[in-house]
Amino acid sequence: MSGKLKSFLKYILSFIILVVSVWYAVRDINIYELKDVIFDADYLWVLLSVPIILLSHWVRAARWKTMLNPIKETKSVFNLFSAVMIGYFFNCVLPRGGEFIRPYVVARREKISYSATFATVIAERVIDVLMLGFIFFVAFFFLGSQILKALPSEVNSEKVFVLALIVIGVMFLSFYPPIFRLILKYTLKPISQNAYDKISELFEKFLKGFTFIKCPSQYLRLTTESMLIWVLYTIPLFMMFYAGDFQARFDLGFDAAVVLIIVSGIGVSIAPSPGAIGVYHVLIQTALHELYGIDKTEALAYATLTHGINYLIQVVTGGIFAMRENVKKLPDSADISAIKNTGQG
Repeated sequence: MSGKLKSFLKYILSFIILVVSVWYAVRDINIYELKDVIFDADYLWVLLSVPIILLSHWVRAARWKTMLNPIKETKSVFNLFSAVMIGYFFNCVLPRGGEFIRPYVVARREKISYSATFATVIAERVIDVLMLGFIFFVAFFFLGSQILKALPSEVNSEKVFVLALIVIGVMFLSFYPPIFRLILKYTLKPISQNAYDKISELFEKFLKGFTFIKCPSQYLRLTTESMLIWVLYTIPLFMMFYAGDFQARFDLGFDAAVVLIIVSGIGVSIAPSPGAIGVYHVLIQTALHELYGIDKTEALAYATLTHGINYLIQVVTGGIFAMRENVKKLPDSADISAIKNTGQG
């Protein structure tokens, strides 16, 4: 299957998911009532959440600097912040597009290996998944009864914990280098030497992103930055309760915001739609309705406001930085080769 056909099918799938999820979110909603709820929100809280959201992205850039420093000392968190926002900008248009543009922008400006920089982006995602899993375990310990309300009745806490441990365990074991190499050697190599060589090469490049593991002195900083990112993601969700007076009418506290960040974190991680549009709305709407008994229209209005302000920040800020970096499209093989030819690849 050609690369263009794969891209076309991916975009078609994303479009279908977007349309279906949006339809699912609004199928029982009176659009005029939804508009009224959104317009009646207290937008002071929406505006107050903006600096917190921007700070969360800045901390993500600072954590990226921590991960890149063992590979090559980077000069500026601002340049990494620029790349992060450009990545978000492209994610709002093309699903996962930002994951390819971020390392390109940094490799070109900071003169760092593209493959190693791209590997750190993958490593970031692994850390985010692990951190989200940790938050889930902590939240489940204190708020298990609430979380279970959104699950089928036959699902109990023991099953959830066992399944989560199995998933995390398999992920760790599968990517442990000696085990992964053995898996490739005895499963893929007998079938295709060419595929085996390509996957092995990609995996070795992937390992470059984890160079920071060799620097235990950075562990505490990396852990602190990772935790801070998720705390800063959660605070705006809590603040937005005040925009709709949820904290008073439904007694929603910070614990409810933690539950929502888990739900939205999972959704954004797996959603292949641009900017997680639709998927995010369905997950947040369902969580607020099923867990806290909030009317679906108000729940969707909350999801629309929280997603909308994030989306607007990413598009506007990312667009400005894209103009600064003169980035107009996703990098292709020729663009990446040009970096390598200047000694940056």
